[in-house]
Amino acid sequence: MISPTMISAAVGAAFSVLVAPLVLSISGFTSGGIAAGSLASSMMSSTAIANGGGVASGSLVAILQSWGAAGLTYVATAAVASVGGAVGGVAGWVTRLIIR
Repeated sequence: MISPTMISAAVGAAFSVLVAPLVLSISGFTSGGIAAGSLASSMMSSTAIANGGGVASGSLVAILQSWGAAGLTYVATAAVASVGGAVGGVAGWVTRLIIR
């Protein structure tokens, strides 16, 4: 029998992979660039100010914009699924402890 914790971990992993591109887009990291007036533009502005006027390659803003423009890489998808699975598994485990 499959445990409820395993099921919630699988649901968490799948849900996080499906929702990650949507969250990036809503945050302002779009395929057309960073959206004006968005969280992404605020992050970019702060990063540029902190770095003397530019956004460094490999910074969080640059990575998120890359993912927003081109989609998540296989490694990023695996990382998102791992975190989502862990959160889902813990949520299922805690729920099971509470319901008992």
